[in-house]
Amino acid sequence: MDVRPGEIHALIGENGAGKSTLMNILFGMPVIHETGGFEGTVEIDGEDAHIMTPHDAMEKGIGMVHQEFMLIPGFTITENIKLNREITKPTALSKIFGKRLQELEMDKMNADARKALDTMEMDIAEYTMVHGLPVGHMQFVEIAREIDKTGIRYLVFDEPTAVLTETETANLLAAIRRLAAQGIGIVFISHRLEEIISLSDRVTILRDGELVTTKDTKDITAAEIARLMVGRALALDRNESGRKVSDEVMLDVQHLRVNMPGERVQDVSFKVHKGEIVGIGGLAGQGKLGIANGIMGLYPADGRIVFKGKELRLNNTKDALKSDIAFVSEDRKGVGLLLNSPIDLNIAFTAMETEGKFLKKYGPIKLADKKGIRAHADKMIKDLDIRCTSAAQNTGALSGGNQQKVCVARALTQQPELLLVSEPTRGIDIGAKKLILDLLKSLAEEQGMTIVMTSSELAELRSICDRVLIICEGRVAGELKPEASDEEYGLMMSSAHVSKEKEA
Repeated sequence: MDVRPGEIHALIGENGAGKSTLMNILFGMPVIHETGGFEGTVEIDGEDAHIMTPHDAMEKGIGMVHQEFMLIPGFTITENIKLNREITKPTALSKIFGKRLQELEMDKMNADARKALDTMEMDIAEYTMVHGLPVGHMQFVEIAREIDKTGIRYLVFDEPTAVLTETETANLLAAIRRLAAQGIGIVFISHRLEEIISLSDRVTILRDGELVTTKDTKDITAAEIARLMVGRALALDRNESGRKVSDEVMLDVQHLRVNMPGERVQDVSFKVHKGEIVGIGGLAGQGKLGIANGIMGLYPADGRIVFKGKELRLNNTKDALKSDIAFVSEDRKGVGLLLNSPIDLNIAFTAMETEGKFLKKYGPIKLADKKGIRAHADKMIKDLDIRCTSAAQNTGALSGGNQQKVCVARALTQQPELLLVSEPTRGIDIGAKKLILDLLKSLAEEQGMTIVMTSSELAELRSICDRVLIICEGRVAGELKPEASDEEYGLMMSSAHVSKEKEA
């Protein structure tokens, strides 16, 4: 592939297609050379760039905004933006003992940081500490750090909108257009087809580590991109299955309040029937993510939760897990996975801890059943199409979508009666999305599993859920059928709808 100055070039493919590997080569990431290097060349202005380290890439004018944040929480925004590029001035001691004792010129550093933040239209003080910032703000700081560098010619954005709200996403895409207008070549990696269609000039599609095609975006549709990515047509449209939902109430949530920073739940009540798939939607920051986290005891909660006719003790994660409730967190790296452990252990460990599965007893001693763990992991890898070298591969080495599948596999290993799943398709490609959504449907239809699915993707909620609860300002704004109009969903998600309800 080639990228032209001032061009926004989208790169898309299924998880495991090679996007991150290609960008790691471009940015000289150590993992490439630690795992055997690469063949071929990276050329700039027709000459081999010989990029072996990130420092080489930066010297060539290449910047990269990684999918996972690389910020230092205990530093200010300015200190993060100017890290390793600090502006200093000599002192009396530095003239004797060397540059290490020079003094930081904070006024100039703050001015540079302010300029970068203004480019992003980010209205936050540059001296603010990174620790405690919302994830959307952290993403903008990452980008501001790259555009502050001198001589930037190419910028790589790896899933930059995955954690942003709609407003933040719009601001970011506008900022990317401004950067391209300055002659900077942009490589934009995203799974969101609508963003690629609206933003990019050209799109390159990868499949199984190979180039499928590069086309002008104006000459290709979202459906065609999806087909070329996976080699088959995909549809996420609702397919009525005739699933029967029991009259039995499986979960009764009463006046739940959860103190989850950025997703506080003020007062939420709802019921879920056995075998039902209930969706929870709403804008970011309105409290939808706090509901499942509160039920699972991950954040302080109060209220009353009745599960299978018995009151569930709040603020106790182990009790929730032992009650046949499984949870797939929206934070797969922070909560869902042991990144430095193999796939098979990740899949089995919760069931081992809470239910004693995959353990062999030798008198009073219990040891892990390694053969049983491996056999089960191999089955889940096949069933969920987890792209990996083997069940022994470290989970942290997988792509984001495959890590998400491991999270789902871990939850299913518990054989729960109630599955709480939050943002199950965040940051994964359309092929993996369909697989996970089809799996959730089949669990409800074939096994009678009860599912509460929280998602920012309304189209996905409407494709598999029996009904959707919309959360606004920490409360249930209302309930809609999947076939309700876009206008009804939009109005209910807005704070104006809540205001009218309050007035009434």
